[in-house]
Amino acid sequence: MTKDTDALVAIKRILSPHCRVVRMSGGALIADWRRTRFLGMTTADIRKLADGTPAERAELVTALVHAGCAAPHRKRCTDAETGRWLCAVHLLIRTLGFGRVLRLLSLAAPDYARADPPDAEDVARLKRAVQSRARSSWFANDDCKTEAVTAFVLLRRYGLQATLHVGVREHPFALHAWTTAAGLSIPDADPRGHAFAPVLSIDRGGR
Repeated sequence: MTKDTDALVAIKRILSPHCRVVRMSGGALIADWRRTRFLGMTTADIRKLADGTPAERAELVTALVHAGCAAPHRKRCTDAETGRWLCAVHLLIRTLGFGRVLRLLSLAAPDYARADPPDAEDVARLKRAVQSRARSSWFANDDCKTEAVTAFVLLRRYGLQATLHVGVREHPFALHAWTTAAGLSIPDADPRGHAFAPVLSIDRGGR
């Protein structure tokens, strides 16, 4: 029974946000609300996720991906790719303005497609890559808006949930932008110890 419960938890983490899983007497039922359909899993398949071989688990996950109920794990972005995204985002902000770029986020940063939460280690690695590239680039120039938007877009393209914040400080007046995921902020939410009150938060594409 415990293994079956663990397997159901594992299925929930694999499924896309628009899918829900319910335990049934003969296994489990996956409700795909986006397509208004239902898929069944046998008890044997559920137990394979709990104590099956890696090949058996991979076969089940692949079947869920092909059925449209789960999203494949995206490849990690390399440091060089992160640098290119930083330059592209910075150019867009300078050309179109920060407000217009925020409205275009739904095109570059799709809604997250994985139900499992972001891994803190992956987010920390991305934070290091974004900040080191921003500080070493004369073009990006260590700009908080560029770093925040780049991190938001890349996390979403990984299929992970993230929230972009824009905050304000009254004395002295200043604006700051940062992205949060897995309890971490890219860049820091309170640079040099100064707290910023969020006035805008975007957690789904451009909304």
